[in-house]
Parts: sequence; structure tokens; C-alpha cells
Amino acid sequence: MRTVIDLGSQRGSLYIIDTATAVDCTKDVRFRRSFRSLIECMVPCCAFQLPSNTSDDSSAATTTVSGTFFGYRRGRVRFCLHDNSRAAPPPLLLLEFTVSTAYLAREMQHGLLRVALECGRARAPRAPLFGVPVWSMYCNGRKVGFAIRRQMTEGDAAVFKLMQSISVGTGVLPGKSKTGDGDLLYLRASFDRVIGSIDSESFHMIDPVGSTGQQLSIFLLRT
Repeated sequence: MRTVIDLGSQRGSLYIIDTATAVDCTKDVRFRRSFRSLIECMVPCCAFQLPSNTSDDSSAATTTVSGTFFGYRRGRVRFCLHDNSRAAPPPLLLLEFTVSTAYLAREMQHGLLRVALECGRARAPRAPLFGVPVWSMYCNGRKVGFAIRRQMTEGDAAVFKLMQSISVGTGVLPGKSKTGDGDLLYLRASFDRVIGSIDSESFHMIDPVGSTGQQLSIFLLRT
């Protein structure tokens, strides 16, 4: 059975998948604090050094994009960015995280999820940030693996076709994993895209329904 939740016109809390992984959006993710302060707060145990030319929020360019997490419950989770939720492939960026969808959902239980993706200039000195092939991945300050840039596959395109009528929401898509990885789960939301410099961008989930509690941000940083 297909389960679809589109919260574009609804009021109330936003939940991901089931009661074990509740998620609320937050309307306070418009990035009012400086980029530097957020990174230092997010990853105090990591050896990140922000470039001296990182812009603060007063001069950073901000746009809105659509972000989608999807993956089988016990399989690797993927994160995709589009100009809008109904955009046709190819996406702006498609990453595969080397953590399971269930792991990421558990991290969301606590109301705060900050994913930092870091790469060194020696690995990709001239590539645009969206062209970096491999990132080191930190989740709420802990190194948990890597994020790998992917090309869109037929399977990915099929998932987005199932979601083409969904602008915002969470749920379970039809189809079970052939390898026993469980249900195909998704979370889709709008994100503020903040371009700090040529070496730093961040994405902050926007609350579409006025609920509070969940803060979800993703940072790309070349050091």
C-alpha cells in the first residue's frame, strides 16, 4: 500500500515514517546567525578550519531549493537537491550517504540534525562544490562515514516519478527492497540554500506548517 503525506496545506507537526522517528520542522532556520558560529557550534570535536573569506549571513546569497532524503530502511540513504520539488532530472546534486536511512531517522528523534560534509582542497581544488566526488561526513559532530556524489539512475528516476505530486512531506513509497532492506522511505522539504563562499554552502530545512522543534541543516565545506 502506498502511504503519502503532503503537508503543503496542512497544519500541525511533521512526522517522519513512524512514531519511533518523529520529526518536526522549524521555522527558525533562515540562517540569522553567522555561518562561522553555526559550524563551530555544530562540530566542536572536528578539526574544521573555515576559510578566512567565508561570508556572514548579511552578504551570503540565499535561494530556496527542494531537498529529498530517500532510501530503504536498512539501506543507504540518499539526498537529492532540485530547483523545485517537481523538477525533472537531472538534479542539482545527488549524494549517497554511507549510513542507513534508519540511522539518520534515529538522529532526527532529538530535534536537531546537522550534517557536515567536508573535503580538502587537495582532493578537489578547482571543482565546484557540487562536483566534489567524495566528502567526509559528520553527523551532529561525529564522523560517521562518507557522502558520495552519484549520477541519477533509472531506479532514482522511478522514485522521483512516484513523488512528483508531493511538495512537502514524509512517508513510505510502494515497493519492497529485493535484498531485504525494508520499506522505501522518504522525507521531502524546502531548504534555504545559503552560499557563503566558493568553498562553503549550507542548506536549512524550512518549516511549511508552523510547527517547531526540528532543526535540520546540511553544510558543505572545502578546507
